[in-house]
Amino acid sequence: MAAERLQKVLARAGLGSRREIEAWISAGRLQIDGVTAELGAQVSGTETITLDGKPLTLAAPEATRVIAYHKPIGEVCTRHDTEGRPTVFDQLPRLAQGRWIGVGRLDINTSGLLLFTNDGELANRLMHPAQQLEREYAVRIFGEIDGLILNRLLHGVELEDGPAKFLGLRDAGGSGANRWYHVILGEGRNREVRRLWESQGVQVNRLIRVRYGPIELGRRPPVGKWRDLESDEVAMLRAAAGLPPLVRKTLRVRAPAKGASAKGASAKQPARTTSRTSSRDSSRDSSRDSSRDSSRAPSKAPARTPSRAPTKTAPRVSDRSAPTRRGRGKPTRRQP
Repeated sequence: MAAERLQKVLARAGLGSRREIEAWISAGRLQIDGVTAELGAQVSGTETITLDGKPLTLAAPEATRVIAYHKPIGEVCTRHDTEGRPTVFDQLPRLAQGRWIGVGRLDINTSGLLLFTNDGELANRLMHPAQQLEREYAVRIFGEIDGLILNRLLHGVELEDGPAKFLGLRDAGGSGANRWYHVILGEGRNREVRRLWESQGVQVNRLIRVRYGPIELGRRPPVGKWRDLESDEVAMLRAAAGLPPLVRKTLRVRAPAKGASAKGASAKQPARTTSRTSSRDSSRDSSRDSSRDSSRAPSKAPARTPSRAPTKTAPRVSDRSAPTRRGRGKPTRRQP
């Protein structure tokens, strides 16, 4: 293949996002043919590339796969935590090839939607600030809120790492001193939602991410579980990230395999279809029975012909005279 930048090749192989791989290069963790790689290094695919001295496999993943994970409070988004806390990667399914790349992060006290993919290019596009993909959060805050505070949060406030604001903000109800709001950001800076509210003297006591781009959390998956995105959801994500549609099929195809048994398909028909079929069969059986009966019976009743004399038949036993008994007395003569 033609020479390409190292981070692009490794990201396409599902080994990490471009940003993550660039951090490896900056830290001197990657080597090309035994030489420490530098930013801007290019490879053609024939080189031996190692990460921390371990060789990397550059085969591309079989298919693009994206999963949605419902992160609970208490899990961290690192692969290996030095403090031994549970991580989100402990709950994900194993990949035969490549590895899961997290699309953004949530802090330990935030729950909600996290996306993971084995496609490094897709992950990089979804996280890149230039895409301005919306992240929506449900926030429960404690304290009194007036219109001035909401106005400042929508028009922008100065944080320690630069100006920030909500792209959208709406009241979602609540009771007492606690109220829920839904807020939208167009970037993913560290603890940005919490810091925006705290800049106005408001305390956040619950934070849930409910949407990332076109993908919503909804009721599935439940907390601590994951689900594969459907092919149309993956297509929406790629379109939002500015990537072309996939030519190859994604994993988790729901349609039945080609050439599936017709018997299995008919067994899965709804009850209404079964009753309709049974009614057809019963009507078919009744018509078959009636046709059998009609074949036994004469097709037409014989027409009466009064001019023809009735055929003589032998007299029945009851019409004959009793036989002559042997014994005393004269035999009885049979009457003519």
